[in-house]
Amino acid sequence: MLILSILAFFAAIFLLAAITVAVAWMGFVKQTGEAEAAQDDKDSALFRNDRLSSFNFWDNLLARFDFIEILKVRMAQADLDWSVGRVTAFMLLSGTIAGLFLLRILPHWGAFAGAMVVAFVPYGYVLRAREKRFRAFREAFPDVLDSMARALRAGYALPAAVDMVAAEAPEPISTELKKASAEANLGMGWSRALENLARRVPVLEVNIFISAVMLHARTGGKLGEVLTGVAENMREAISLQGEVRALAAHGKLTGAVLTVLPLIIAVMMTLVSPDYMLTLYNHPAGKTLIAGAVACLVLAQLVIRKIVDIKI
Repeated sequence: MLILSILAFFAAIFLLAAITVAVAWMGFVKQTGEAEAAQDDKDSALFRNDRLSSFNFWDNLLARFDFIEILKVRMAQADLDWSVGRVTAFMLLSGTIAGLFLLRILPHWGAFAGAMVVAFVPYGYVLRAREKRFRAFREAFPDVLDSMARALRAGYALPAAVDMVAAEAPEPISTELKKASAEANLGMGWSRALENLARRVPVLEVNIFISAVMLHARTGGKLGEVLTGVAENMREAISLQGEVRALAAHGKLTGAVLTVLPLIIAVMMTLVSPDYMLTLYNHPAGKTLIAGAVACLVLAQLVIRKIVDIKI
């Protein structure tokens, strides 16, 4: 039994070292490739690299999975300058380390579940950055529409108004409008450029703006007045969403306290009476009970956040 434990320990160390070396090598190759590419097309925003990873083997492997395309789109919407290969390798590395650590304190199913949760933390960061960017876009978009409406009333055409607003708008609106203007000026046309804008920023406010522009192109009318009305309605919707988030903050805080409180009590009991907690840990069913309790806490937190997440 001792020999098997020693062999398992060295196998885990070898696996961890192999993954670390592989990730370090991919990072070195990517950094070298980015340095070489920067010398060829520096300061160029019109060229893009469709490779999933700078490491050929990892790139060919990732290209076989459908969910990689979804991850690629999410990262582009979050405006993260990462490759898909880097994110997936970090997910694999973090999940492996967490699994090896949790195997010492939890049963196999609990360690596997915990490793899966930790492995999805990088993807959760991508989703959080994406949502933060979309929120900043929604909050500043009404002011941008007002500026565009004033430019249209002053006699500017829509392409000139978009270029003028894009030069003065805050991020991330400035970047997205400049991309749309560049695509339209390169021969794609404003209809296709606005469709690409809607795919890059899939929020309701952008879809309303694009619908107003497309309807004006077919029927005519005073687009400046239409954009002014749309901006006013957007401000009212954003104000209502802020009130809803303020009301839901109490429920989110309650859920966080209820989730963290049992962990704090467990740590305090371990410090005050270690023998009492070691009885639970050393019991044959102790690890299973601990893993079940942690799983219930995670599920409770998810349920509470789902309840207080009110959509408008």
